[in-house]
Amino acid sequence: MKKAFVRSYGCQMNAYDAARMADVLGQQGYAATDSVEEADVVILNTCHIREKAAEKVYSELGRLRVLKGERKRAGQDTRIVVAGCVAQAEGAEILARAPAVDVVVGPQSYHRLPLLLDQSRAGRVVDTEFPAEDKFDHLPTRRSKGVSAFLTVQEGCDKFCAFCVVPYTRGAEVSRSVASVVAEARKLAEAGVRELTLIGQNVNAYHGESLTGGAAATLTDLIRAVAAIPGIARIRYTTSHPNDMGDDLIRAHAEIPGLMPYLHLPVQSGSDRVLAAMNRKHTGDQYRRLIERIRAARPDIALSSDFIVGFPGETDAEFEETMRLVAEIGFQSAFSFKYSPRPGTPAAAREDAVPESVKSERLAALQGLLDRQRHAYQNAAAGQVTDVLVEKTGRHPGQVAGKTPHMLAVQFDAPASTIGSIVAVRIVEAGTNSLFGEMAPQIAAA
Repeated sequence: MKKAFVRSYGCQMNAYDAARMADVLGQQGYAATDSVEEADVVILNTCHIREKAAEKVYSELGRLRVLKGERKRAGQDTRIVVAGCVAQAEGAEILARAPAVDVVVGPQSYHRLPLLLDQSRAGRVVDTEFPAEDKFDHLPTRRSKGVSAFLTVQEGCDKFCAFCVVPYTRGAEVSRSVASVVAEARKLAEAGVRELTLIGQNVNAYHGESLTGGAAATLTDLIRAVAAIPGIARIRYTTSHPNDMGDDLIRAHAEIPGLMPYLHLPVQSGSDRVLAAMNRKHTGDQYRRLIERIRAARPDIALSSDFIVGFPGETDAEFEETMRLVAEIGFQSAFSFKYSPRPGTPAAAREDAVPESVKSERLAALQGLLDRQRHAYQNAAAGQVTDVLVEKTGRHPGQVAGKTPHMLAVQFDAPASTIGSIVAVRIVEAGTNSLFGEMAPQIAAA
Protein backbone atom coordinates (compact mmCIF):
# COMPACT_ATOMS: atom_id res chain seq x y z
CA MET A 1 0.00 0.00 0.00
CA LYS A 2 1.22 3.51 -0.84
CA LYS A 3 1.88 5.78 2.12
CA ALA A 4 1.66 9.55 2.59
CA PHE A 5 3.33 11.72 5.22
CA VAL A 6 1.96 15.22 5.90
CA ARG A 7 3.71 17.79 8.08
CA SER A 8 1.90 21.04 8.78
CA TYR A 9 3.31 24.35 9.97
CA GLY A 10 1.52 27.38 11.34
CA CYS A 11 -2.13 28.12 12.00
CA GLN A 12 -5.22 26.02 12.68
CA MET A 13 -6.31 26.44 9.06
CA ASN A 14 -3.11 24.74 7.97
CA ALA A 15 -3.91 21.88 10.33
CA TYR A 16 -7.35 21.61 8.72
CA ASP A 17 -5.88 21.76 5.22
CA ALA A 18 -3.32 19.08 6.10
CA ALA A 19 -6.10 16.75 7.24
CA ARG A 20 -8.05 17.38 4.03
CA MET A 21 -4.98 16.65 1.90
CA ALA A 22 -4.67 13.33 3.72
CA ASP A 23 -8.36 12.70 2.90
CA VAL A 24 -7.73 13.47 -0.79
CA LEU A 25 -4.81 11.05 -0.95
CA GLY A 26 -6.67 8.47 1.12
CA GLN A 27 -9.28 8.37 -1.63
CA GLN A 28 -6.43 7.46 -4.00
CA GLY A 29 -5.30 4.53 -1.89
CA TYR A 30 -2.65 6.25 0.24
CA ALA A 31 -2.44 5.29 3.91
CA ALA A 32 -1.30 7.95 6.36
CA THR A 33 2.06 7.38 8.04
CA ASP A 34 3.94 9.13 10.83
CA SER A 35 7.27 7.91 9.42
CA VAL A 36 8.70 10.10 6.68
CA GLU A 37 11.24 7.39 5.86
CA GLU A 38 8.55 5.04 4.59
CA ALA A 39 6.42 7.62 2.75
CA ASP A 40 5.87 7.50 -1.00
CA VAL A 41 4.49 11.04 -0.89
CA VAL A 42 5.80 13.68 1.52
CA ILE A 43 3.80 16.90 1.91
CA LEU A 44 5.04 19.98 3.73
CA ASN A 45 2.06 22.23 4.34
CA THR A 46 3.69 25.59 4.90
CA CYS A 47 3.13 28.87 6.72
CA HIS A 48 4.41 32.24 5.50
CA ILE A 49 3.47 34.44 8.44
CA ARG A 50 6.93 34.55 9.98
CA GLU A 51 10.38 34.35 8.40
CA LYS A 52 11.58 31.49 10.59
CA ALA A 53 8.58 29.39 9.56
CA ALA A 54 9.56 29.71 5.90
CA GLU A 55 13.22 28.97 6.57
CA LYS A 56 12.26 25.84 8.51
CA VAL A 57 10.67 24.55 5.33
CA TYR A 58 13.85 25.01 3.29
CA SER A 59 15.87 23.32 6.01
CA GLU A 60 13.47 20.38 6.01
CA LEU A 61 13.61 20.18 2.21
CA GLY A 62 17.38 19.77 2.45
CA ARG A 63 16.92 16.71 4.66
CA LEU A 64 14.22 15.33 2.38
CA ARG A 65 16.52 15.62 -0.64
CA VAL A 66 18.93 13.22 1.09
CA LEU A 67 16.09 10.86 2.04
CA LYS A 68 14.72 10.91 -1.50
CA GLY A 69 18.15 9.93 -2.82
CA GLU A 70 18.46 7.07 -0.36
CA ARG A 71 15.02 5.73 -1.27
CA LYS A 72 15.79 6.02 -4.99
CA ARG A 73 18.94 3.91 -4.56
CA ALA A 74 16.75 1.32 -2.82
CA GLY A 75 14.38 1.32 -5.79
CA GLN A 76 11.66 3.38 -4.09
CA ASP A 77 10.03 6.44 -5.64
CA THR A 78 9.35 9.49 -3.47
CA ARG A 79 7.23 12.50 -4.47
CA ILE A 80 7.87 15.68 -2.46
CA VAL A 81 5.10 18.27 -2.32
CA VAL A 82 5.30 21.80 -0.91
CA ALA A 83 1.81 23.13 -0.22
CA GLY A 84 0.32 26.11 1.60
CA CYS A 85 1.24 29.75 1.87
CA VAL A 86 5.00 29.53 1.22
CA ALA A 87 4.15 27.57 -1.92
CA GLN A 88 1.72 30.27 -2.97
CA ALA A 89 4.17 33.12 -2.35
CA GLU A 90 7.46 31.54 -3.39
CA GLY A 91 6.68 28.87 -5.98
CA ALA A 92 9.54 29.78 -8.34
CA GLU A 93 12.03 30.19 -5.50
CA ILE A 94 11.12 26.78 -4.10
CA LEU A 95 11.89 25.13 -7.43
CA ALA A 96 15.20 27.01 -7.65
CA ARG A 97 16.32 26.32 -4.07
CA ALA A 98 14.98 22.80 -3.66
CA PRO A 99 15.49 20.62 -6.76
CA ALA A 100 14.06 17.58 -5.00
CA VAL A 101 10.57 19.14 -4.90
CA ASP A 102 8.15 17.59 -7.42
CA VAL A 103 4.96 19.58 -6.78
CA VAL A 104 4.29 23.11 -5.53
CA VAL A 105 0.61 23.73 -4.79
CA GLY A 106 -1.14 26.71 -3.23
CA PRO A 107 -3.79 26.49 -0.50
CA GLN A 108 -6.68 26.90 -2.95
CA SER A 109 -5.69 24.01 -5.22
CA TYR A 110 -4.79 21.06 -3.01
CA HIS A 111 -7.96 19.22 -4.07
CA ARG A 112 -6.05 18.69 -7.35
CA LEU A 113 -3.21 16.78 -5.64
CA PRO A 114 -3.78 13.41 -7.38
CA LEU A 115 -3.67 15.05 -10.81
CA LEU A 116 -0.61 17.11 -9.90
CA LEU A 117 1.23 14.03 -8.62
CA ASP A 118 0.50 12.25 -11.90
CA GLN A 119 1.74 15.24 -13.89
CA SER A 120 4.92 15.43 -11.81
CA ARG A 121 6.14 12.15 -13.28
CA ALA A 122 6.69 14.00 -16.55
CA GLY A 123 8.21 17.09 -14.92
CA ARG A 124 8.00 19.37 -11.93
CA VAL A 125 4.60 21.02 -11.40
CA VAL A 126 3.50 24.35 -9.95
CA ASP A 127 -0.17 25.18 -9.30
CA THR A 128 -0.57 28.44 -7.41
CA GLU A 129 -3.56 29.85 -9.26
CA PHE A 130 -6.76 30.91 -7.52
CA PRO A 131 -9.14 28.50 -9.30
CA ALA A 132 -12.66 29.52 -10.18
CA GLU A 133 -14.14 26.36 -8.70
CA ASP A 134 -14.65 26.00 -4.96
CA LYS A 135 -12.18 23.43 -3.66
CA PHE A 136 -14.67 22.37 -0.96
CA ASP A 137 -16.97 21.06 -3.70
CA HIS A 138 -14.23 18.65 -4.79
CA LEU A 139 -13.00 17.33 -1.46
CA PRO A 140 -13.94 13.81 -0.30
CA THR A 141 -16.00 13.02 2.78
CA ARG A 142 -14.22 14.26 5.86
CA ARG A 143 -12.47 11.70 8.08
CA SER A 144 -12.10 12.48 11.78
CA LYS A 145 -10.34 10.62 14.56
CA GLY A 146 -10.96 12.84 17.58
CA VAL A 147 -13.47 14.46 19.87
CA SER A 148 -12.56 17.99 18.76
CA ALA A 149 -12.12 19.19 15.18
CA PHE A 150 -11.39 22.32 13.15
CA LEU A 151 -13.82 23.27 10.40
CA THR A 152 -12.91 25.90 7.82
CA VAL A 153 -15.84 28.23 7.10
CA GLN A 154 -14.05 31.27 5.65
CA GLU A 155 -10.76 31.88 3.85
CA GLY A 156 -8.78 34.93 2.78
CA CYS A 157 -8.72 38.46 4.12
CA ASP A 158 -9.59 41.93 2.81
CA LYS A 159 -7.98 43.89 5.64
CA PHE A 160 -4.45 44.24 4.18
CA CYS A 161 -2.61 44.79 7.45
CA ALA A 162 0.79 46.20 6.53
CA PHE A 163 2.71 43.27 8.04
CA CYS A 164 0.60 40.39 6.72
CA VAL A 165 0.91 38.19 3.63
CA VAL A 166 -2.47 36.47 3.98
CA PRO A 167 -4.34 38.61 1.39
CA TYR A 168 -1.61 37.72 -1.12
CA THR A 169 -1.34 34.00 -0.32
CA ARG A 170 -4.95 33.17 0.56
CA GLY A 171 -6.73 35.78 -1.55
CA ALA A 172 -9.87 37.81 -0.89
CA GLU A 173 -12.42 36.87 1.75
CA VAL A 174 -14.55 33.94 0.65
CA SER A 175 -17.15 32.20 2.81
CA ARG A 176 -18.60 28.73 2.43
CA SER A 177 -22.38 28.40 2.37
CA VAL A 178 -24.21 27.54 5.58
CA ALA A 179 -25.45 24.34 3.93
CA SER A 180 -21.91 23.24 3.07
CA VAL A 181 -20.61 23.89 6.58
CA VAL A 182 -23.59 22.23 8.27
CA ALA A 183 -23.26 19.15 6.04
CA GLU A 184 -19.59 18.74 7.01
CA ALA A 185 -20.38 19.42 10.66
CA ARG A 186 -23.07 16.71 10.64
CA LYS A 187 -20.58 14.18 9.26
CA LEU A 188 -18.11 15.10 11.99
CA ALA A 189 -20.79 14.78 14.67
CA GLU A 190 -21.72 11.34 13.32
CA ALA A 191 -18.03 10.39 13.61
CA GLY A 192 -17.99 11.32 17.30
CA VAL A 193 -16.84 14.95 17.26
CA ARG A 194 -18.30 16.88 20.19
CA GLU A 195 -16.49 20.22 19.80
CA LEU A 196 -16.08 22.22 16.59
CA THR A 197 -13.84 25.22 16.10
CA LEU A 198 -15.00 27.27 13.12
CA ILE A 199 -11.90 28.74 11.52
CA GLY A 200 -10.96 31.38 8.98
CA GLN A 201 -8.32 34.01 8.44
CA ASN A 202 -10.98 36.53 9.43
CA VAL A 203 -13.76 34.27 10.61
CA ASN A 204 -16.08 36.90 12.06
CA ALA A 205 -16.30 38.48 8.60
CA TYR A 206 -18.17 35.32 7.53
CA HIS A 207 -20.88 36.09 4.97
CA GLY A 208 -21.87 32.76 3.44
CA GLU A 209 -25.02 31.92 1.52
CA SER A 210 -27.86 31.38 3.96
CA LEU A 211 -30.08 28.30 4.12
CA THR A 212 -32.99 30.32 2.74
CA GLY A 213 -30.97 31.85 -0.09
CA GLY A 214 -31.77 35.38 1.05
CA ALA A 215 -29.34 37.82 2.61
CA ALA A 216 -25.89 36.48 3.41
CA ALA A 217 -25.66 34.71 6.74
CA THR A 218 -23.50 36.09 9.52
CA LEU A 219 -21.17 34.09 11.74
CA THR A 220 -23.88 34.23 14.42
CA ASP A 221 -26.36 32.65 12.00
CA LEU A 222 -23.84 29.92 11.22
CA ILE A 223 -23.12 29.24 14.89
CA ARG A 224 -26.84 28.85 15.61
CA ALA A 225 -27.17 26.37 12.73
CA VAL A 226 -24.19 24.31 13.89
CA ALA A 227 -25.34 24.43 17.52
CA ALA A 228 -28.59 22.73 16.46
CA ILE A 229 -26.75 19.62 15.19
CA PRO A 230 -27.24 16.63 17.50
CA GLY A 231 -24.00 15.63 19.18
CA ILE A 232 -22.24 19.01 18.86
CA ALA A 233 -21.88 20.21 22.44
CA ARG A 234 -19.29 22.96 22.06
CA ILE A 235 -18.52 25.60 19.44
CA ARG A 236 -15.56 27.96 19.19
CA TYR A 237 -14.30 30.25 16.41
CA THR A 238 -10.98 31.79 15.44
CA THR A 239 -9.34 34.05 14.25
CA SER A 240 -11.30 37.32 14.42
CA HIS A 241 -10.73 40.99 13.64
CA PRO A 242 -11.99 43.60 16.13
CA ASN A 243 -13.69 45.60 13.37
CA ASP A 244 -15.95 42.66 12.48
CA MET A 245 -17.11 41.93 16.03
CA GLY A 246 -20.76 42.95 15.58
CA ASP A 247 -23.45 43.33 18.21
CA ASP A 248 -25.14 40.09 17.14
CA LEU A 249 -21.94 38.10 17.66
CA ILE A 250 -21.41 39.71 21.06
CA ARG A 251 -24.98 38.77 22.04
CA ALA A 252 -24.39 35.23 20.79
CA HIS A 253 -21.91 34.68 23.61
CA ALA A 254 -24.72 35.36 26.07
CA GLU A 255 -27.51 33.59 24.20
CA ILE A 256 -26.07 30.38 22.68
CA PRO A 257 -25.23 27.82 25.39
CA GLY A 258 -22.94 25.81 23.14
CA LEU A 259 -20.77 28.82 22.23
CA MET A 260 -17.84 28.63 24.61
CA PRO A 261 -16.74 31.60 26.77
CA TYR A 262 -13.39 31.98 25.05
CA LEU A 263 -12.42 34.56 22.42
CA HIS A 264 -9.21 35.03 20.47
CA LEU A 265 -9.29 38.66 19.31
CA PRO A 266 -5.93 39.99 18.03
CA VAL A 267 -5.08 43.61 18.82
CA GLN A 268 -1.35 43.57 17.81
CA SER A 269 -0.39 46.83 19.58
CA GLY A 270 -1.62 49.31 22.18
CA SER A 271 -0.25 52.34 20.34
CA ASP A 272 -2.63 54.22 18.07
CA ARG A 273 0.20 55.44 15.83
CA VAL A 274 1.57 51.91 15.42
CA LEU A 275 -1.92 50.53 14.82
CA ALA A 276 -2.43 53.13 12.07
CA ALA A 277 0.94 52.22 10.54
CA MET A 278 -0.13 48.58 10.64
CA ASN A 279 -3.37 49.54 8.83
CA ARG A 280 -5.42 47.90 11.57
CA LYS A 281 -8.19 50.53 11.31
CA HIS A 282 -8.95 50.54 15.04
CA THR A 283 -7.44 52.29 18.05
CA GLY A 284 -6.39 51.00 21.42
CA ASP A 285 -9.36 52.64 23.11
CA GLN A 286 -11.78 51.22 20.55
CA TYR A 287 -10.42 47.77 21.40
CA ARG A 288 -10.83 48.48 25.13
CA ARG A 289 -14.47 49.58 24.66
CA LEU A 290 -15.14 46.50 22.55
CA ILE A 291 -13.80 44.25 25.30
CA GLU A 292 -16.04 46.06 27.81
CA ARG A 293 -19.10 45.29 25.66
CA ILE A 294 -18.09 41.66 25.26
CA ARG A 295 -17.55 41.25 29.00
CA ALA A 296 -20.88 42.91 29.72
CA ALA A 297 -22.55 40.22 27.60
CA ARG A 298 -20.45 37.33 28.95
CA PRO A 299 -18.68 38.34 32.19
CA ASP A 300 -16.71 35.10 32.49
CA ILE A 301 -15.28 35.16 28.97
CA ALA A 302 -11.59 34.27 28.66
CA LEU A 303 -9.61 36.46 26.28
CA SER A 304 -6.68 35.66 24.03
CA SER A 305 -4.85 37.93 21.61
CA ASP A 306 -1.88 38.43 19.27
CA PHE A 307 0.87 41.02 19.70
CA ILE A 308 3.71 42.19 17.45
CA VAL A 309 6.63 44.02 19.06
CA GLY A 310 9.23 46.02 17.21
CA PHE A 311 7.06 47.03 14.26
CA PRO A 312 9.08 49.52 12.14
CA GLY A 313 9.29 52.87 13.90
CA GLU A 314 7.89 51.63 17.24
CA THR A 315 9.34 53.74 20.07
CA ASP A 316 9.88 52.79 23.70
CA ALA A 317 6.87 54.90 24.68
CA GLU A 318 4.68 53.20 22.08
CA PHE A 319 5.73 49.78 23.31
CA GLU A 320 4.78 50.87 26.84
CA GLU A 321 1.30 51.66 25.50
CA THR A 322 1.02 47.98 24.55
CA MET A 323 2.13 46.97 28.03
CA ARG A 324 -0.52 49.26 29.55
CA LEU A 325 -3.25 47.81 27.37
CA VAL A 326 -2.28 44.26 28.39
CA ALA A 327 -2.18 45.23 32.07
CA GLU A 328 -5.59 46.91 31.88
CA ILE A 329 -7.44 44.20 29.98
CA GLY A 330 -5.88 40.98 31.29
CA PHE A 331 -5.57 37.96 29.02
CA GLN A 332 -5.95 34.26 29.71
CA SER A 333 -3.46 33.53 26.94
CA ALA A 334 -1.75 35.31 24.07
CA PHE A 335 0.73 34.92 21.24
CA SER A 336 3.49 37.51 20.95
CA PHE A 337 6.12 37.83 18.25
CA LYS A 338 8.96 40.03 17.09
CA TYR A 339 8.14 41.78 13.85
CA SER A 340 9.78 40.16 10.83
CA PRO A 341 9.37 41.60 7.32
CA ARG A 342 7.47 39.50 4.81
CA PRO A 343 8.36 40.14 1.14
CA GLY A 344 5.67 41.99 -0.76
CA THR A 345 4.01 43.57 2.26
CA PRO A 346 3.99 47.37 2.71
CA ALA A 347 5.85 47.23 6.03
CA ALA A 348 8.74 45.32 4.45
CA ALA A 349 9.68 48.43 2.44
CA ARG A 350 10.08 50.63 5.51
CA GLU A 351 13.56 51.79 6.46
CA ASP A 352 12.98 52.53 10.15
CA ALA A 353 13.55 49.00 11.44
CA VAL A 354 13.79 48.47 15.19
CA PRO A 355 17.12 46.84 16.19
CA GLU A 356 16.87 43.11 16.90
CA SER A 357 18.27 43.57 20.39
CA VAL A 358 15.51 46.05 21.21
CA LYS A 359 12.86 43.76 19.78
CA SER A 360 14.18 40.90 21.90
CA GLU A 361 14.07 43.02 25.07
CA ARG A 362 10.52 44.15 24.36
CA LEU A 363 9.36 40.63 23.57
CA ALA A 364 10.81 39.30 26.82
CA ALA A 365 9.06 42.04 28.81
CA LEU A 366 5.73 41.48 27.10
CA GLN A 367 5.89 37.71 27.40
CA GLY A 368 6.77 38.06 31.06
CA LEU A 369 3.61 40.11 31.70
CA LEU A 370 1.44 37.77 29.63
CA ASP A 371 2.85 34.73 31.44
CA ARG A 372 2.06 36.27 34.82
CA GLN A 373 -1.51 36.89 33.69
CA ARG A 374 -1.81 33.33 32.35
CA HIS A 375 -0.52 31.83 35.59
CA ALA A 376 -2.83 34.01 37.68
CA TYR A 377 -5.81 32.91 35.57
CA GLN A 378 -4.88 29.24 35.96
CA ASN A 379 -4.24 29.57 39.71
CA ALA A 380 -7.68 31.14 40.16
CA ALA A 381 -9.25 27.93 38.85
CA ALA A 382 -8.00 25.90 41.83
CA GLY A 383 -10.91 24.77 43.99
CA GLN A 384 -13.52 25.32 41.30
CA VAL A 385 -15.72 22.64 39.74
CA THR A 386 -15.87 22.94 35.95
CA ASP A 387 -17.07 20.92 32.99
CA VAL A 388 -14.30 19.21 31.03
CA LEU A 389 -14.72 17.69 27.60
CA VAL A 390 -12.55 14.57 27.77
CA GLU A 391 -10.52 14.35 24.56
CA LYS A 392 -7.88 11.66 25.03
CA THR A 393 -5.92 9.50 27.44
CA GLY A 394 -3.47 11.37 29.68
CA ARG A 395 0.26 11.11 30.13
CA HIS A 396 0.02 8.48 32.84
CA PRO A 397 -1.94 5.20 33.09
CA GLY A 398 -5.50 5.71 34.30
CA GLN A 399 -5.41 9.39 33.38
CA VAL A 400 -7.44 11.33 30.83
CA ALA A 401 -7.10 14.87 29.48
CA GLY A 402 -9.50 17.46 28.19
CA LYS A 403 -10.39 21.14 28.16
CA THR A 404 -12.63 23.44 30.16
CA PRO A 405 -15.07 25.82 28.45
CA HIS A 406 -12.37 28.50 28.88
CA MET A 407 -9.78 26.43 26.93
CA LEU A 408 -7.75 25.38 29.95
CA ALA A 409 -6.12 21.95 29.66
CA VAL A 410 -7.01 19.59 32.50
CA GLN A 411 -5.65 16.17 33.47
CA PHE A 412 -7.35 13.87 35.95
CA ASP A 413 -7.83 10.19 36.81
CA ALA A 414 -10.78 8.60 35.03
CA PRO A 415 -11.46 5.61 32.81
CA ALA A 416 -10.85 5.86 29.06
CA SER A 417 -14.58 5.27 28.60
CA THR A 418 -15.15 8.92 29.57
CA ILE A 419 -13.47 10.12 26.33
CA GLY A 420 -16.08 12.06 24.40
CA SER A 421 -18.07 12.88 27.53
CA ILE A 422 -18.35 16.16 29.40
CA VAL A 423 -17.39 15.47 33.00
CA ALA A 424 -17.61 17.65 36.10
CA VAL A 425 -14.10 18.04 37.51
CA ARG A 426 -12.88 19.71 40.67
CA ILE A 427 -9.59 21.53 40.02
CA VAL A 428 -7.11 20.73 42.80
CA GLU A 429 -3.88 22.17 41.42
CA ALA A 430 -2.61 24.51 38.69
CA GLY A 431 0.55 23.41 36.91
CA THR A 432 2.73 25.40 34.54
CA ASN A 433 0.76 24.57 31.41
CA SER A 434 -2.27 22.62 32.60
CA LEU A 435 -4.60 22.02 35.51
CA PHE A 436 -4.92 18.86 37.59
CA GLY A 437 -8.23 17.74 38.99
CA GLU A 438 -10.45 14.98 40.25
CA MET A 439 -13.84 13.86 39.11
CA ALA A 440 -16.64 15.54 41.01
CA PRO A 441 -19.48 13.32 42.29
CA GLN A 442 -21.84 14.30 39.50
CA ILE A 443 -21.28 14.09 35.75
CA ALA A 444 -22.47 16.90 33.55
CA ALA A 445 -24.77 16.32 30.61
CA ALA A 446 -22.96 14.11 28.13
